[in-house]
Amino acid sequence: MINIAVCDDEKFMSEIIKKMAEDFFRKKNTDISVAEYSSGEELLKSDERIDILFLDIGMQGMDGIETAGRLRAHGYKGFLIFITVLKEMVFRSFEVEPFDYLVKPVQEVDFEKTMERLFSSMRGGLAPEKENLLVQKGYESNIISFQDIICCEIIDRKVYLYLVSGEVIDYYERIENLEKKLDKRFFRCHRSYLINLNHLKSYRNNTAYMADGKEIPVSRLRSKEFSNVILQYMREWGV
Repeated sequence: MINIAVCDDEKFMSEIIKKMAEDFFRKKNTDISVAEYSSGEELLKSDERIDILFLDIGMQGMDGIETAGRLRAHGYKGFLIFITVLKEMVFRSFEVEPFDYLVKPVQEVDFEKTMERLFSSMRGGLAPEKENLLVQKGYESNIISFQDIICCEIIDRKVYLYLVSGEVIDYYERIENLEKKLDKRFFRCHRSYLINLNHLKSYRNNTAYMADGKEIPVSRLRSKEFSNVILQYMREWGV
């Protein structure tokens, strides 16, 4: 049984999310229970176990980000999905480690995409992980999905993110700090490169060949570890 909570001060939105969740897990032949809360204060008073929490950011009284912060501070380790009207609001929420965001009005196709990823994580016994990177460049902030990053290169203290779209985003960051922000699908194969194993096409002669055609050197000191990491990654992720 998966325990789900929906916290939204708009009753009709809470009902929509509840129905979408019930429909999704019915197709997965998985039993769930869904509890509804109309405020952050009400949610915090609950002692029910919650595996997946859908939490509205813009509630009256205590907003969703403050509510999530208090939950995390008290040890909540479940999957947190924020619901918001404005995409810009998500920049405030990174410190509470949300799994994903759904923008109102929530579209069923977006809901399904999020839940498919979440369901795969649950089946694999994985803990909720960050799925996005917050990039701050001057006064501009961008959220980049880990899956959209092919590789990262450091040149003269500046990081270059090579994306699936073909776009390259550059900003100042230490590669050591960036490495800590990414998850285990990324491997530092060279002092100047981090690659996303999801986009690795082949590996030979100390060179990683990426899906976009980029050829990335693998240092001799890291080549043996890299081979082991690839095998482990393939087993864990079913590649």
